[in-house]
Order: sequence, then structure tokens, then C-alpha cells
Amino acid sequence: MNRLLNRRMLAAALALSLAGCATDPGVGERSFEGSSEPSVDTGAIIGEVSAPRERARIHTELAVAYFERGNMGVALEELRVALAADSSYAPAYNVLGLVHMDLKEMDLAQNNFDRALRIAPNDPDLNHNYGWFLCQTGREEQSLRYFLAAVKNPLYPTPQKSYAVAGSCALRKNMDSDAVDYFQRALRLDAAYPPALVNLANLRYRRGELMEARELIGRFNKLLDATAESLWLALRIERKLGDKAAENHYATQLRRGFAGSREYQNLVKGMYE
Repeated sequence: MNRLLNRRMLAAALALSLAGCATDPGVGERSFEGSSEPSVDTGAIIGEVSAPRERARIHTELAVAYFERGNMGVALEELRVALAADSSYAPAYNVLGLVHMDLKEMDLAQNNFDRALRIAPNDPDLNHNYGWFLCQTGREEQSLRYFLAAVKNPLYPTPQKSYAVAGSCALRKNMDSDAVDYFQRALRLDAAYPPALVNLANLRYRRGELMEARELIGRFNKLLDATAESLWLALRIERKLGDKAAENHYATQLRRGFAGSREYQNLVKGMYE
């Protein structure tokens, strides 16, 4: 899997959210597709007219934008400028942690997350991101503490995100019951939250709870654009339930929409599990 795809997966899980610690609520909702060049001047004018905390905020947001497009060198430079303006600005260390994590510089990532947490231990976005870092570095059970810390903050706008990622991390340690609980909590907050729907449907399928799995993946395919993964899961559920017409329906959709996918190749080869 290439690095850009890894960053897109990271964005889906983390949303690179700084809304809880920066003043701009829109920062955490940037997407990779269609990103334009940052419109804010990064030159000396910012330093001349803005207070230190505002300069730190602006340059941290610019770093996020460059990180999203994979320009790590510029992202690191923007963060250097941010921290030169205000060395106590926790969001800058938070983003530094994510950048070094993406660069596989795990010691540096750890150091920056640690510093951010010393400054802002209750920040929900920081707790979420550090939980994700722990999950990706073999400390899945430890990560759950930080996801749960994130959702406890009443100002955190996306607790369903943390519950869903906590569920995924719990699954890595075969903590299926905990994972079910986390996914269900995410769906109580957002009944159409894609990661929770797909992961819980997959988990129900693996446990032989086929009617529950059918309802969940059916909800996904009805409310959202079907994916190769969601169609493949729906097909396998119907195959086990013995509904040949429904199985053929999903096979046709998979062939028409995702003929180049791994899932369709598995269908052609008859590899259902």
C-alpha cells in the first residue's frame, strides 16, 4: 500500500482534526481530493502583523494542508515556524506527531505526542490521534484509554470517530465483545457512520450473526455509495443465507462497478472466505 493511500486511510480515521485545539472549526474537515494551494501567505507578513498564538495557529493549519497532499518537507517547515512563534502550542506538536508517524519516525512521533499531551492532556483530538498512534505501534489495548478520553470531552464534535477506531483497535487483539460495544456506540451517535457500519457488519458475519450483518451492510449500501468491500460482504451474506437472487444481484453490481477490484477477482475464483 503506498504512502498516499496510507494518508487517506489516516484521514478517514483521524480526519486530521484540530478543531478542539485550534480556533478554526473547519480545519479537521479538509480532504485530500481537490486540495488547492493554501491561500494564506506564509511569508514575513504573518509574523509582522499577528500575535504569536495566531501565527502558530495559521502555520499549523498550513502544515495540515501540506501534510494532506504529502508534502512533508513543507509541512515540517510550517510547523517549525509555528513553534518558533509559540513553543507551547499543543496542536503543532500534535501534527508533528502525525507527520513523523507517516514518515515512520516513531521515536520522534512519540516525543511530539508526549509533549502535546503535557501541554493539553484533555484535548480530545490529541487524545484520539495519540490513541491511533498507539494502535498502529502494537499498543492496541493501551490505545483504548485515549479514545475513551477523547469521547468524554463534551465539546468533542466527532465522538463516533473515536468509538469506531477504538472498535477497530479492539479487533486487532481479538476483543470482539469490546469491539461490538464501541461500534454500536458509534452508530448510536451516527447511524450512517461508514467505518462502524462496515466493521460491525464484518464482525457479525464472522460470528455467524447473518441477519444482523445483512441489516448493517444493507443500511450502508442504501445510505451511502456502495463499495467493492460492502458489495462483497453483502454477496457473501446472501450466499450463506441461501438467497441466490440477492447473491446474483450483488455479483452483477460488483462486476459492473468494481471489475478490477480484489473482491471481484475473489468472486471469479470462487474464493468466498
